[in-house]
Amino acid sequence: MTTVPAPEAASIVIPVELRQPTRRHYLMCPPTYFAVEYSINPWMDPDRPVDTELAVRQWTALKETYQRLGHTVELIEPRPGLPDMVFAANSGTVIDGRVLGARFRARQRSAEAEFFRRWFLAHGYRDVIMPSGINEAEGDLAWTGSALLAGTGFRTDPGAHAEAQEVLGVPVISLQLVDPRYYHLDTALFVLTESGPTRSAQIAYHPDAFSAGSRRVLRRLFPDAVIATATDAACLGLNGVSDGLNVVLPWEATDLATQLKERGYLPVHVDISELRKSGGGPKCCTLEIRG
Repeated sequence: MTTVPAPEAASIVIPVELRQPTRRHYLMCPPTYFAVEYSINPWMDPDRPVDTELAVRQWTALKETYQRLGHTVELIEPRPGLPDMVFAANSGTVIDGRVLGARFRARQRSAEAEFFRRWFLAHGYRDVIMPSGINEAEGDLAWTGSALLAGTGFRTDPGAHAEAQEVLGVPVISLQLVDPRYYHLDTALFVLTESGPTRSAQIAYHPDAFSAGSRRVLRRLFPDAVIATATDAACLGLNGVSDGLNVVLPWEATDLATQLKERGYLPVHVDISELRKSGGGPKCCTLEIRG
């Protein structure tokens, strides 16, 4: 039986020296063809100028940040005509080496899924399953170490949650998103620490992005969660990436960074201002390969 930490755990501060980072394996796609040519979320405005060279510099700094922290980064070749391919997280979910691919809701992104499928096959992954329902992968699926938190409401179909459980063989907990600005789960929630033999998972999230019932679920499962302000959510501060100690997040998410420091994490700030014009941040650019 899983023991849920008491609500009082929220007041316990874990010193930095007691938090241990784990080395991660990431797949990323250079934003060579990044542009905002259409609008499929509230962040995208095709009439707003986009500086692709700046986006490349910001993405490169993000990649180099991961490498500096000791993580492995592999690259997939970007393809012309797919300006959102940089947001690799939407193209696969990998747990214990088993790959569940993606099926996009927007026709403009549909071709991305096949290129990522081919990448996994070319790199030795044989257990690659493509979903039958709309499933935007890590955009709406967050691994806690023991279960998948699964978002729905704008992109991924609810039925894809059951399919993810069947394919990946892990428990799935459905969460309803209600604010169009937070169209993917990874814009409203991310995992700070994965659960393990001696620790519970910890997350950060913005309650207003979720339905009332989903908020109750999150409070029950994660009583010690970091609660992000509306200001930090609005700069995509929750589109962060954590290795259990170092937390990569947009530099504008100042209150969130303060809370993380108080919990014993080390915020690592990056500039994603150009990528944010398409509704993306650090996590959107980062597909994690587990196992």
